[in-house]
Amino acid sequence: MNQRTLSHILAALLVLLTVPAHAALRVFACEPEWGALARELGGDLVDVTVATSALQDPHQIQAKPSLVARTRNADLVVCTGAELEVGWLPVLLQQSGNAKVQPGQPGNFAAADFVRKLDLPNQLDRSQGDVHAAGNPHIQTDPRRIGQVAMALSARLQQLDSAHAPAYATRLKDFSQRWQQAISRWSLQAAPLKGVVVASQHKSFVYMYGWLGLVEAAVLEPKPGVEPSAAHLQAVLASIKNPAPRMTLYAAYQDPKAAQWLNRNAGVPAVKVPFTVGGTDGAKDLFGLFDDTLSRLLTALARS
Repeated sequence: MNQRTLSHILAALLVLLTVPAHAALRVFACEPEWGALARELGGDLVDVTVATSALQDPHQIQAKPSLVARTRNADLVVCTGAELEVGWLPVLLQQSGNAKVQPGQPGNFAAADFVRKLDLPNQLDRSQGDVHAAGNPHIQTDPRRIGQVAMALSARLQQLDSAHAPAYATRLKDFSQRWQQAISRWSLQAAPLKGVVVASQHKSFVYMYGWLGLVEAAVLEPKPGVEPSAAHLQAVLASIKNPAPRMTLYAAYQDPKAAQWLNRNAGVPAVKVPFTVGGTDGAKDLFGLFDDTLSRLLTALARS
């Protein structure tokens, strides 16, 4: 065997040794929280890309060609559902031509389908703003609902990648144990927040309020997704004096001008909440999301 032939054989062996034994399941997540959850449940078995960042409004995303290409290559699309992505996800799915991830297929997963939703409208009237017929979609602000989604998402991963079902089941068990321990810790930490009156810039936190026992006295937007005018803010100010809110919450992606106006005119602290993974420096993963959220709420409460 000559030196050249030996070199070719060694090079081929090196390639074989460096190629992974299993091609990762390609997951396209619409929002950062679901990308983070997929990584928790899948580890090295999944290759996750996320369509949006924490500093983008998930209601208003452009269906760019780059997102179409990612959808075309996906084995699983994981989104919130409940009409949160109604303005852009259907375009991605249609233009992708990927039969595996169309609605009704195993490769299409809507997290909100697996939890009880709040704020279901009594009637549909688009003149009332950005109203979601399926209920409030912002389920990721309650860690208990994330736990419910985790079980359903793990089952879907096991269905799509049955050869590695035991590994997914093991990761779910580990995540669920750590998650339940964290929820118990967060609930103890959050005890001072129960019954505290707050205002919201957008109807974003209804699930978190239900979990923590916070009381929403006012929403600064006159209609969901509609920026408040000065006159409207004056009317809100007049309506919340008894009892006055201790803080105004706004999501990291939102313009804080309305919350800051209330702070200047009524002394109500404006509190930025990460809202999803990556919304603040402390919210680097799902656990950090709630660690940092509670830290910000408790700090604001202590100062109010």
